[in-house]
Amino acid sequence: MTRRSAVTRRLLPLGALLLLAASLAGCGLHSGTVIPSDLGPGTLGKGLPLKGVTLTIASKNFTENVILAEMMGLVWTAAGATVVDRTNISGSIGARQAIVSGTADGMYEYTGTAWITYLGNTKPIADPQRQWQAVHDADLKNGLTWLPQSRLNDTYALGGNAANVAKYHLKTLSDVAALSKSNPSAVTLCVDNEFGVRDDGLTGMEKAYGMSIPKSNIRTMDAGIVYTTLSAGKSCLLGDVYSTDGRIPALKLQVLDDDKHFFPNYDAAPELYSKAVREHPAITGLLDPVSAKLDNTVAQQLNSKVDVDGQDPRAVARQWLIDKGFVVPKK
Repeated sequence: MTRRSAVTRRLLPLGALLLLAASLAGCGLHSGTVIPSDLGPGTLGKGLPLKGVTLTIASKNFTENVILAEMMGLVWTAAGATVVDRTNISGSIGARQAIVSGTADGMYEYTGTAWITYLGNTKPIADPQRQWQAVHDADLKNGLTWLPQSRLNDTYALGGNAANVAKYHLKTLSDVAALSKSNPSAVTLCVDNEFGVRDDGLTGMEKAYGMSIPKSNIRTMDAGIVYTTLSAGKSCLLGDVYSTDGRIPALKLQVLDDDKHFFPNYDAAPELYSKAVREHPAITGLLDPVSAKLDNTVAQQLNSKVDVDGQDPRAVARQWLIDKGFVVPKK
């Protein structure tokens, strides 16, 4: 499965047990291996507070989530821990259950996913901090501890070829709604299969913004093809993209502002096995500075190194941590 498992993470938890079983059989480039201890403390990990501790990281099987998990694991390794890599688990439910069960000790999860998919709420909380707090409080009873969130919000957006967007003077989704009324034939959309039918996708967006888009103007296709089609700028004026996708800058796509804040917040934050936090409280202080440096621009740049340039997720995470001074290569 590709990075577009970012779509899968928003599915309702049907068949959770089957997904969990499948996840335990899944493996990626590094999954199941011990992360090499070739890094030492930089600004993080001084005194090796995790020396002698064995921890396990997990992730879903899309680029961004793997990179974030590798950051977690590498920081813990630099602080002295032995870290087992269980990244690239197939499906959100399987990754979640790895932490709930204690099979893994930590991963980066998304607040919107937890609030809606795991905790069963139907309405997202518009304020990012309030949504994080609600997730944090609700998940304590599930044996999970959420650390402070980053400014990385991997949510839905509409984007398009920059020249086409400029041609119609589009900056916001409200501008698209106005254009759909004044010139209906101009608004053509390329959407992936799930976005086209979800209440928090096309259906809800049209309702929230009062858009009137003829069905004949909507083309459904694989998520990856949406990006290349938009870049070509011929078949569709706009399409659904994911706000942290590295292909947005690589293909020079222009993303429109969700000025009514319709799309849910999917802010990335460390989700940890509470028992591990109690036994090794140092792990929390090691991750807070990392999360504080993460935002959509950073995510796009790092995702692009993997999805566009073909680099290894762990190598990308490692170099970023070194560049930020969090860790240093051992001599």
